[in-house]
Amino acid sequence: MTEIVPDAGFRKNHKLKSALLQHNALSRQGLSERLFGLMFSGLVYPQIWEDPDVDMQAMQLGAGHRVVTIGSGGCNMLAYLSREPESIDVVDLNPHHIALNKLKLAAFRYLPDHAAVVQLLATDKARGNATMVERYVAPHLDATTRSYWKGRSLTGRRRIRVFNGNFYRTGLLGRFITTTHILARLHGVRLEEITQCRTPREQRQFFETRIAPLFEKPFIRWLTNRKSSLFGLGIPPQQYDELASVSDTGTIAPVLKARLEKLACHFSLRDNYFAWQAFARRYPKSHEGALPDYLRADYYSAIRTSVDRVKVHHASYTELLSTKPAGSVDRFVLLDAQDWMNDEQLNDLWTEITRTASKSARVIFRTAAEKSVIEGRISPTLSAQWTYLKDLSQHFNALDRSAIYGGFHIYEKSA
Repeated sequence: MTEIVPDAGFRKNHKLKSALLQHNALSRQGLSERLFGLMFSGLVYPQIWEDPDVDMQAMQLGAGHRVVTIGSGGCNMLAYLSREPESIDVVDLNPHHIALNKLKLAAFRYLPDHAAVVQLLATDKARGNATMVERYVAPHLDATTRSYWKGRSLTGRRRIRVFNGNFYRTGLLGRFITTTHILARLHGVRLEEITQCRTPREQRQFFETRIAPLFEKPFIRWLTNRKSSLFGLGIPPQQYDELASVSDTGTIAPVLKARLEKLACHFSLRDNYFAWQAFARRYPKSHEGALPDYLRADYYSAIRTSVDRVKVHHASYTELLSTKPAGSVDRFVLLDAQDWMNDEQLNDLWTEITRTASKSARVIFRTAAEKSVIEGRISPTLSAQWTYLKDLSQHFNALDRSAIYGGFHIYEKSA
């Protein structure tokens, strides 16, 4: 496995800087990019925010497939293992995500049983979790990853101790969600009360009477008009512009309201752990709803016996693909990474995707806006070799429980 770079800060993370920085440092756009980079250089996503059910159905993922995916919080990579693919290569530019992915893999491999995995990754305020990791998991981590988790954060606390509390309230996204709860409370709304709703009708009523009016508050409208206000969601300046383009007014508040409406109203809370994390800042208890797919008991054995099929790389997607033989990848998962990219980066990426794609390979990705980000931007030579499955893409976009993206897209190799 590729080691984590020793210095995880933005200043020395040349891979992240190369992907993110597109403007002069003294320009408004350049300053915004660098501020985002500083915020993104720590742990961002304790949980991934792409629906693995949608991914696996859209990819038609099965035994024998060779997969390349972006790591993020690591949840979906583990869910993919339930389908017993031949291999999964995980890439990420954030060393903190690399450490988290490796820890989750080792937890499945070395913790005593399924209950211990659920205790570590889905139970808040389990005071013995850090001790459990040190006993069963840490001895099997590579030296760099073990040093990371035994090390201390900027607060002086050992990183591994975050698992003794609510791990999902940490990281940039966890802190952002906490901030939104505080902001809602200042306006008289307790977002967690939506979890008391028992029917879709009650969920919609709560949204329309309690959540939707928040977007008319002057301070919230002012706040959401600042690009930096959404850095906590892991949304870089380029992606903010894509989101704003969806709105008739060119502002972000109506888009955020629509995405929250989908999250709150389009799926039963019992079936949507994304809604629980957003509104309750935790996973549901067994009597309240379902856990993430990778924590299901019926997936446990397949995942545990397959963890050795995963390799984790601190590298860009294009960088990793450039090391692979032609025709050696069956499924590509890009998350929303292309929203960050300029035309040159997109063409470099799709050149490598096209070269390494096997016959009938599939690529899936998400976009902040509704349209596919590669249409009209990659070269005709590249695009001619792929078929956009538009109707199927729209079908699965409607089913995505995370609800935060405007578009879900599937491309299939056609030549």
